Amino acid sequence: MKINVLAVFPQILESLNYGITGTAIEKNILEIQRIDLKDYPLNSYGSIDDKPFSGSEGMVISPIPISKAMNLVKNKGKVIYLSPQGRTLNQKKVKEPATLNDLTIICGRYEGIDQRIVDEYVDEEISIGDYVLSGGEIAATVLIDSIVRNLPGALGNEKSLTNDSFSDGRLKGHSYTRPRDFEGRKVPDELVSGNHESVKEWKIANLRYFNPIGAHPSAIIGESPIGLPNNIFPLILEVAKNQD
Repeated sequence: MKINVLAVFPQILESLNYGITGTAIEKNILEIQRIDLKDYPLNSYGSIDDKPFSGSEGMVISPIPISKAMNLVKNKGKVIYLSPQGRTLNQKKVKEPATLNDLTIICGRYEGIDQRIVDEYVDEEISIGDYVLSGGEIAATVLIDSIVRNLPGALGNEKSLTNDSFSDGRLKGHSYTRPRDFEGRKVPDELVSGNHESVKEWKIANLRYFNPIGAHPSAIIGESPIGLPNNIFPLILEVAKNQD
């Protein structure tokens, strides 16, 4: 998969050279082309933004540098603009671009980009949440990292993807590792019993669910998520017992 990123400060995306995304790049599963909008200034001063016609506060990124940068992208694929007006990113949504060969992301900054760029190039606007960032570069890093996890071969253990938080409407429960006793706090007996059925039952009972309606996860432990009957856990437990 190749992802093109148009940004004012593409250096912010250097963090993608590490971790799972970095490994995906090394494996040639992922290629990221960072395009610096400052390479296409409006004048000798290096400006890429201008005052809005509305007379409101702030500056707007001019359509000229973005258009020039877009012309350099041979295979744009789907074009996403990261903006507060976009649809909120969630686990279901990150799976969609993971099926593409090419993706182009436009990062806003200041008061955003000229609407004519949105009208001409953008297929979808996406927001990573209802809060303010200084620019779209950090949002692009979040989006790319979440997409890459869904690319075949990107994860060392493919089961990690299906068991991730937010998969099938659930969050992961508590996690423990050695030592079994840490300053008087012990690992639950079920997890060290060696009894696979007890471990399954403990995991089921400690699942957490997020609210599929609101944006804020509600960490409901041992209870059904909103909209599910209270007797769902015996059914889930029975299914789990029948799994290999």
